[in-house]
Amino acid sequence: MLRDITLGQYFIGNSVIHRIDPRMKILLTIAFITMLFIVKNFIGFAVAIVFVFAVIFLSKIPLKLVVKGVKPIVPLIIFTSLLNMFFISGKTLFEIGFLKITVEGLNLAIFMSVRIILLIMGTSMLTYTTSPIALTDAIERLLNPLKKIKFPAHEMAMMMTIALRFIPTLIEETDKIMSAQKARGADLESGNLIQRAKALIPILIPLFVSAFMRAGELAMAMECRCYQGGQGRTRMRELHYSKLDVYSAIIMAISIVLIVLINIFVPTII
Repeated sequence: MLRDITLGQYFIGNSVIHRIDPRMKILLTIAFITMLFIVKNFIGFAVAIVFVFAVIFLSKIPLKLVVKGVKPIVPLIIFTSLLNMFFISGKTLFEIGFLKITVEGLNLAIFMSVRIILLIMGTSMLTYTTSPIALTDAIERLLNPLKKIKFPAHEMAMMMTIALRFIPTLIEETDKIMSAQKARGADLESGNLIQRAKALIPILIPLFVSAFMRAGELAMAMECRCYQGGQGRTRMRELHYSKLDVYSAIIMAISIVLIVLINIFVPTII
């Protein structure tokens, strides 16, 4: 399961999505999240699904890899769906003992599951197609106006990018530690909830130690390179908006307007 987590990974490429300015990609990702949360019926979701799969196709990222990144949240999707099915009142579809499944609950369960899946698949394209350095520069540029109120834009961008970059590293480290503990006879899968929580202690302690060691090594490396924050820093590659960014923004705007029109003329579910 840990190996299925692809958050924070970057895949080198020269696709249309890769060439979009990272600042625009961040803004488009925020717009995409907003678009998902204003959808109120399944026809609107059909537009969002077409949009997501078009982005995946244009990015040339294998669909299998994108779907693989959704697998770790399947338990959350199932849990959320069950809560919606059994605890939303409405027209009874059928009963299982004291539990009652309603049409409204079933519709809402499907609705929320699709929303979560699209949210993960769509937002993951940002890190899949943007290098950590470009992402840092983009976040810093977008936060630059806040420097007027003494907001540490560069430091915040650096921290966010480092945290995102080290997610795959920590996941790989966790997988190695779990394999080592299982080889020593540790039982991590049987027992009740409390026993499983106690079994995680031999994993969490070395993981925290490894994380602090990596943080110390990174800080030492940055100091050796005379890192002094964003003050006086120059960039090898300057960010510039292009026609591709304008076209991308127009397509996103059309998608949002289309969903708003669908919400107005088609009956809502929620």
